[in-house]
Amino acid sequence: MLPMVGVPETIRRGMRPYRELFGRAEGCEHIGRYVTGLILSPNKTLQGIYEGQVWEGDKPSRRAMHEAVVEAGWDAEGLLPRHRAVIAPEHQGHGREVISLDWTLVHHERGPQIYGTAKSYDYVEKRMGRFQTVVTAVIANRQLIDGIDLQVQEPSVCAEEETYLKATVQHEFRQNPAV
Repeated sequence: MLPMVGVPETIRRGMRPYRELFGRAEGCEHIGRYVTGLILSPNKTLQGIYEGQVWEGDKPSRRAMHEAVVEAGWDAEGLLPRHRAVIAPEHQGHGREVISLDWTLVHHERGPQIYGTAKSYDYVEKRMGRFQTVVTAVIANRQLIDGIDLQVQEPSVCAEEETYLKATVQHEFRQNPAV
């Protein structure tokens, strides 16, 4: 991954309404870099996010980012009401919205040399087949389906995922007969 040299303008603009919740500008800058790392960094730990950052001048200590994220005196009680006030107008007037997370095996018959495929039993076709594990997250209402994230998982976890799916499969859904 390329190093992060600053907070992207879209994240900076999105963080502006929250600035007054932080006591110091430096703390807000650290939070902006942390949010950038959560979105862009493959390593979502505080240490991993910090290591991927490039700073102008002297690089602050990792402790400074930890303080800003975990210990700083930012207004935690004011965060949620502010967030609702900022985000709600974008989602009002469209009816109910749903966030959906789907984890599925997708057919990919081109062979074992294709990245991320694994051989598995296809219960619909009743035969062995090649699959990729794909995780998708979307937010949807009656007018819009907006993708949040898509990830093709590494092939090394397919066997564990298949074992989990087999262990948790339900043949009947008694809670809702319409299903």
